[in-house]
Amino acid sequence: MTGNIATGKSTVCQMLARLGARIIDADQLAHQALEPGSPAWEAVVARFGKGVLQPDGQIDRGKLGEVVFADPVALRELEDIVHPAVIARSLEIMARATEPVVVLDAIKLIESGMAQSCDAVWVVTCTPQQQAERLMAGRGLLEEAAWQRIRAQPRAAEKLEHATVVIDNSGTREATWKQVREAWEKIAPRKKL
Repeated sequence: MTGNIATGKSTVCQMLARLGARIIDADQLAHQALEPGSPAWEAVVARFGKGVLQPDGQIDRGKLGEVVFADPVALRELEDIVHPAVIARSLEIMARATEPVVVLDAIKLIESGMAQSCDAVWVVTCTPQQQAERLMAGRGLLEEAAWQRIRAQPRAAEKLEHATVVIDNSGTREATWKQVREAWEKIAPRKKL
């Protein structure tokens, strides 16, 4: 499962979980990979300085975001630090999963190479204006900061080129739920009677 920032991947993942899928949240794994003292944390501090730390030593994602979303090279460097740890942990969880359907929710699923480990690539979309509105409402970002994050990502069309399923999340929740159920019916294992 992928899609650009604030397209509604989490909403679709909640729907899939309700249908019985195991969800692996790559963003949550990235948080874990950046725990103080971890190799990724040390690399981030070495590259971006102690100015991206909170007083308790945790990485201040807001400060780090201000740096990397304003500089494509810095964003790539951050990804080069975090992606290997997230990929390794994702593969470990997938290998041990007992659920018949496992969904890896990753904004950089394609760019990181993780899509190659997946049987299907679901891309969640909505309009750029909706993305900005969701970022401002959900994360409290100012409009310019929201648009900066949207512009820092690859164009949605690049993800769509790899999609086996596209979920258009620009309409109502019910419309999204209908699309998810229809796509699920095509992949869900059939129960034997």
